[in-house]
Amino acid sequence: MADAEATRHGPGRILIAVYGIFALAATSRAAVQIATQFSEAPIAYILSAVAAVIYCAATFALAKATVVSRKVAFVAIVVELVGVLAIGAFSYLAPDDFPDQTVWSHFGQGYFFIPVVLPVLGLLWLRRTAGGTR
Repeated sequence: MADAEATRHGPGRILIAVYGIFALAATSRAAVQIATQFSEAPIAYILSAVAAVIYCAATFALAKATVVSRKVAFVAIVVELVGVLAIGAFSYLAPDDFPDQTVWSHFGQGYFFIPVVLPVLGLLWLRRTAGGTR
């Protein structure tokens, strides 16, 4: 097995599945919020859509498991971590901009804080499976 392929084996399968679930959940939620309530919180709902795109990118990159896709996954997961920390903090500082929960608001509180833990696990998994691909 090539080092890049290690990403999608063992615990990596669970990680990919969780990312897939979050990609589906964030995409669905953002689509519904934008279609039905956009005027109520446009910033929050656009950020939900951005989160959905990042989850989709991370899911596909982790599942593809090539040298290039590992780099894409790394960038997506770093952006995800920065996003969940920044938006999580911003949602407390400007609560009027987040009248409804989004995937990253309040550090993912509506998703049992998994959004703040998931990128850390993703980065640790990429590091553990890096082998000679660094």
